[in-house]
Amino acid sequence: MVKAKYQDVLSLGEALNIQNGNVTEENGVLKIKGTANTLYDKDVLWDKIKEIGGDNPSDIMANISVADDSVYARHTVKSGETLGKIAKHYYGKASKYQDIFKANSDILKNPDVIHPDQELIIPKL
Repeated sequence: MVKAKYQDVLSLGEALNIQNGNVTEENGVLKIKGTANTLYDKDVLWDKIKEIGGDNPSDIMANISVADDSVYARHTVKSGETLGKIAKHYYGKASKYQDIFKANSDILKNPDVIHPDQELIIPKL
């Protein structure tokens, strides 16, 4: 029953490619374990858990580790994106585009010029 309640979390885990996943249910508590690629992926998973179970759910225990905690995320640029749009997506503020630009100064020379398929580092703030 608890597994069905959190099915959207489990589906999201698959979509985020959570590795070494393990899901068990004991005494009405769903226990999930796995490794997210980045801190951002872990945050997205926790946001989904809180969306379903509230801020402090007692019917789920999640032990999610992170494979690469040196960055917040890695982002592949899509056509039409700007650093401002990317910053808004990850940080909620377009003005944080400068942090992304600085973290990628080895491949970006101008914050107004990015190209599809470039892989950008989204730094931890």
